[in-house]
Amino acid sequence: MATFLYKLGRLSFRRRRYVALLWVLLLGGIGFASSAAPAPPADSFSMPGTEAQKAFDLLDEKFPAAGAEGATARVVVRAPQGEKLTDPAPKADVGRLVAALGKGPEVSSVADPYKANAVSKDGTTAYASVAYKVPATELPDTSHEALAKAIDDARADGFTVEAGGDAVEAEQEMGGSAELIGIAISAVVLLITFGSLVAAGMPLLTAIIGVGIGISGITALGSALELSSTTSTLATMIGLAVGIDYALFIVSRYRAEIADGREREDAAGRAVGTAGSAVVFAGLTVIVALAGLSVVNIPILTKMGLAAAATVAIAVVIALTMIPALLGFAGKKVLRRKDRTGRAHSAGAGKPNLGTRWSRFVLRRPLTVLLIAVVGLGTVAVPATSLELGLPDEGTSAPDSTQRKAYDMLSESFGAGFNGPLMVTVDGKGAAAAAKSVGASLAKVDGVAAVAPAQVNEAGDTAIMSVVPSTGPSDHKTEELVKEIRSEAGGWGAETGSDVLVTGQTAMTIDFSQTLNDALVPYLLLVVGLAFLLLMLVFRSILVPLKAALGFLLSVAAALGAVVAVFQWGWLADLVGVDQPGPIMSMMPIFMIGVVFGLAMDYEVFLVTRMREAYVHGARPGEAVVTGFRHGGRVVGAAAIIMISVFSGFIMENNDMIKMMGFGLAVAVLFDAFVVRMAIVPAVMALLGKAAWWLPRWLDKALPNVDVEGEKLQKSLDRAPRAGDEDRELEPVRG
Repeated sequence: MATFLYKLGRLSFRRRRYVALLWVLLLGGIGFASSAAPAPPADSFSMPGTEAQKAFDLLDEKFPAAGAEGATARVVVRAPQGEKLTDPAPKADVGRLVAALGKGPEVSSVADPYKANAVSKDGTTAYASVAYKVPATELPDTSHEALAKAIDDARADGFTVEAGGDAVEAEQEMGGSAELIGIAISAVVLLITFGSLVAAGMPLLTAIIGVGIGISGITALGSALELSSTTSTLATMIGLAVGIDYALFIVSRYRAEIADGREREDAAGRAVGTAGSAVVFAGLTVIVALAGLSVVNIPILTKMGLAAAATVAIAVVIALTMIPALLGFAGKKVLRRKDRTGRAHSAGAGKPNLGTRWSRFVLRRPLTVLLIAVVGLGTVAVPATSLELGLPDEGTSAPDSTQRKAYDMLSESFGAGFNGPLMVTVDGKGAAAAAKSVGASLAKVDGVAAVAPAQVNEAGDTAIMSVVPSTGPSDHKTEELVKEIRSEAGGWGAETGSDVLVTGQTAMTIDFSQTLNDALVPYLLLVVGLAFLLLMLVFRSILVPLKAALGFLLSVAAALGAVVAVFQWGWLADLVGVDQPGPIMSMMPIFMIGVVFGLAMDYEVFLVTRMREAYVHGARPGEAVVTGFRHGGRVVGAAAIIMISVFSGFIMENNDMIKMMGFGLAVAVLFDAFVVRMAIVPAVMALLGKAAWWLPRWLDKALPNVDVEGEKLQKSLDRAPRAGDEDRELEPVRG
């Protein structure tokens, strides 16, 4: 591999104009396609094979007029102090509100509170359910304006009116500048690291082009493949971070080769052949982790993983080709100003850098460093033991939002479970009679507060009933209630000759969490297993990949602990911008495991590959560790700071999922790069000594030698005559 990449680096260096033009044309072409593509769809959760999804699909088929996918709004009205909505005057005002709601564009129906039994027992609060013909993403501005005007007019009459539902337009807040924040901080870090504007600009330029191509591709295919805006945001987050990092490592290695006296084209080839090999395998681990999310069998998670994996693949290819091309354009400007004179090397000779000093410190006290690091991460991970999973609802919205106020008003006046009703479907001949029997049985179940009269479709073969629990949607007792109803449903169905299913938002959340829990172990086995094989190929070792995997588990456990402490317990919630602490999103742990594993292996590959390179060239195990940190410590640290800054920028996003993901990934990289890779890795390597690089002979023969450290490449180049002319034909090398 190193030999092939060496040739690719030299070719890109020589043909830099064509390479640069190709990437620019590709960006422009895909960008044009994305500009002409329809708007991406909204996020949607579907879970093939679950009971909740089966019931939802049944309702969509049997009640087409109900518009199962259409937007909805629930307008909650509370009478002025001392009055009741059942009084003649307030009742007439509410009637006018209902009429105004019904005149809105795309409205299919409005349920009158007085006819739908939607008035509280004390007569102070009522709600009107508004159904629309089209999904929320397709609602025109006139629909939002009509809804807002009807609410404002009712407020002017002295009523307290709030609204919830996906038809209610979310308030626009500050946000959306995550990418700019990450890029700005990355630029500062790169400038400090390289001491050259040109060198600092290369990783930023290639990362932006790579992410631009990836996101434009997602947008162009968004409508056809149903890729939502969240998919694009996560692909941007990950693609930008790894794109900068991958280019950073190649540029850094190029400068090191120049410092060793290499000719520019040869230095570019060697940089791509060595650091580029590490980039390929680091990228493969990230791609494996992201693509592996497909085993969960949840479409939105699969699409997010595959889209992000495709963006990472683009980042790898652009780093291997466009970076050497840009190095050809840059000339000596890629070096520090003092390095261009050729005097800096001797001036700094013999002075150990921070990475060298730190690694020597760890080698002297490996057990102490290891214990402190493990105990520290274990302490941070403690909150993860109380992890509660769920999906966001309006109860987790900002306290001053109309959605949250409507949610609280309904809970106060109708009960905690009213905001999370269950939908029970009865499918079969004679659905009306069957539903009546099932409804009577449901009313006797402990934990059921109310059962609404059944609605039967025109064919008379399917009925639906709304069941209100006595506890809230995120309460554990509600989950137990769903399980109890489902356990009894088989008997009720047998008695009535029908099929009884439970769905609704609360049931969907329960099934979603269960699906993720069931997929966690297979996912871990797949991802960790494949990545272990990749790392075994890279390092020709069993213990080094095992150490990498165990270190990852520490990182992700600590990161989950931090997420629980902030987003569930509310620690530092104001600082992070968490409006309402609550359960952690169901997909967060498994998605974070996949992403963090891939990113953690990045630093493992970049740092330990340098150690392996020194070891195979004759260095003792301890010397190899020092060499790895001398050449890679500063760059890995800079790469980690860049990645942390990119992820941290997304904490400012309004989307709760993106905010949580940005925070989780930022702290995970912090723990993994600066605690696991910078402390635990050298400590374990020092304790293992030569055993770290042990590989059974039979396995060594069975595994292909991918030559990531460039050993074969180095021998071939040492045998070949030096190229004194840039235009000289590259000598063929074996490898």
